[in-house]
Amino acid sequence: METERLSPDDTGIARAAALLAGGELVAFPTETVYGLGADATDDRAVAGIFEAKDRPSFNPLIVHVPTREAAEAIGQIPEAARSFLGGGWPEGLTLIVPLRPDAGLSKLVTAGQDTVGLRVPVSAVARRLLFAFGGPVAAPSANPSGRLSPTCADHVMAGLSGRIAAVLDGGETPGGLESTILGFDAAGPVVFREGFFQAPDDLRRRTSAEDTAAAHAAPGMQASHYAPKGQLRMNVTTPDPGEWHIGFGPEIPGHASLSPKGDLREAAARLFALLHEADARGATRIAVAPIPDTGLGRAINDRLRRASAPRP
Repeated sequence: METERLSPDDTGIARAAALLAGGELVAFPTETVYGLGADATDDRAVAGIFEAKDRPSFNPLIVHVPTREAAEAIGQIPEAARSFLGGGWPEGLTLIVPLRPDAGLSKLVTAGQDTVGLRVPVSAVARRLLFAFGGPVAAPSANPSGRLSPTCADHVMAGLSGRIAAVLDGGETPGGLESTILGFDAAGPVVFREGFFQAPDDLRRRTSAEDTAAAHAAPGMQASHYAPKGQLRMNVTTPDPGEWHIGFGPEIPGHASLSPKGDLREAAARLFALLHEADARGATRIAVAPIPDTGLGRAINDRLRRASAPRP
């Protein structure tokens, strides 16, 4: 596709919002770096983020909303977070909070977890886009996986031109660092990732051994996380008796299929839904058809490996 370069005027904002509503990907500036946005309620649109970034695993994504009220409709803000929000949502701060059951987000956004990363950008361009779109936007940094985060539209175009629908050109971002990620446990707040927001020095920090930069939403990095209740096997063309078989492609339909057409983006969009379906069916043994280990297939296989790992 040809990536549009949009001006941050009313016409450009309206075009960007319309593209998001149509399931397309749009890069936009925040006060930190440019984010790669998709409708956070649309499974296929969110899968497109991982495809465009060539992201090798389905780590959780930060959800951007225009107001604190919109954030509280998605996640349950704990008391321990309120001292950070007294004067409004600070610049460059992401909070990891419990997900509301009725939030309506794609399970790819949270990687199937019961927490969600929420952010209210201060950037005027980002806020105008979020208000115009009228829904939550999932947005990691707008760069290919493993590359430097972009601080201007030229950086976005250098890495993602032809892979996304548009970039909303708001000039250089003032922050230049990703957002700080703050989570909460029984002992209070903990910094999962240092970033633009200056967290107080006396807060606990997650150590480097705990992989602070591995995901935008920090929980769930254990090898066996994201696992269904049943034991899972990968690369199964013919299931054993009693196994619930998740198929892929026209030759392996299974009891349910990630994608009858063999479309990796459709498979990514359906992955967590089918694992939850296995739980709902009470499946104690799950077999999954082989998935090509290319493009989005690498991320699907990464998540399946975690789901099939020995349980602690």
